Amino acid sequence: MNGWERFALGATTTGAATLAYAAGIERRWWTLREATLPVLTEGAHPLRILHVSDLHITPNQRSKQRWVSALDALAPDLVVNTGDNLAHPRAVPTALATLGPLLNRPGLFVFGSNDYFGPTPKNPARYLTRTTRRVHGEPLPWRDLRAAFLERGWLDATHARHTVEIGGATVAAAGVDDPHLGLDRYDRIGGSRPEGPVLRLGLTHSPEPRVLDGFAADGYDLVMAGHTHGGQLRLPGVGALVTNCGIDRSRARGASRWGTHTWLHVSAGLGTSPYAPVRFACPPEATLLTLVPRPSVVASRTTPAPASAEVG
Repeated sequence: MNGWERFALGATTTGAATLAYAAGIERRWWTLREATLPVLTEGAHPLRILHVSDLHITPNQRSKQRWVSALDALAPDLVVNTGDNLAHPRAVPTALATLGPLLNRPGLFVFGSNDYFGPTPKNPARYLTRTTRRVHGEPLPWRDLRAAFLERGWLDATHARHTVEIGGATVAAAGVDDPHLGLDRYDRIGGSRPEGPVLRLGLTHSPEPRVLDGFAADGYDLVMAGHTHGGQLRLPGVGALVTNCGIDRSRARGASRWGTHTWLHVSAGLGTSPYAPVRFACPPEATLLTLVPRPSVVASRTTPAPASAEVG
């Protein structure tokens, strides 16, 4: 065997091993991330938000179901779900069982494209190029999922404003429909700055800059999103290769600043399309965010906050 043959054999073996790991191990390596963000008003008590996104659930995903249900033991003050729960027309009962006891806690949600339409086979190379062409699968029973969420007490933040009382503190929240499908109508919730909440919280499935700019202009403290899967395939030292939306690759997962006041948190999510069941250097995740008061004005003057930072 000459040198080129050995190289080809080695490359093939490495590629096969990497694919086997990405498809068979890491995509089921359920991970809890934790981060602390200074977004509350001065003097507020800390709040704990569990961020769940991109379940892409199918009826037979039992280990995911068990792991997500067990997150209730974290006793979050609020659960935020930023969409793409479904990946099968008969997955609504499984999605409800997966969220399980979390549905008994205060919750907010918006939907994503894969709540409305099922997954379809796609050329993976499409994600490496910007395209506005959308290929939709069969319609999914999102109305059934929404009705079940509402029945359990969760609030639909889609083009709506809500206030949630948590331990005597008021959280003001609003959200938009999925920008990935062009369904966002920020003007329906924009321009309002309620007085008195300890937190102004924005929700969107896809973190498109036009939506983030709207929330930032209206003084929201924190915007939560999903959609990116953290890039789904990441390279050490490089990070996400793509975001599948308009934000830069450095923001594909975790927390960062958007403007001078607003924080953004993007969940890498808990699932994948059934037609691309791989993750590499980007395990499926939920995030427990501990929100604490912002630094006082005096402290901020002596220790300026960075213009951009990433947590997690």
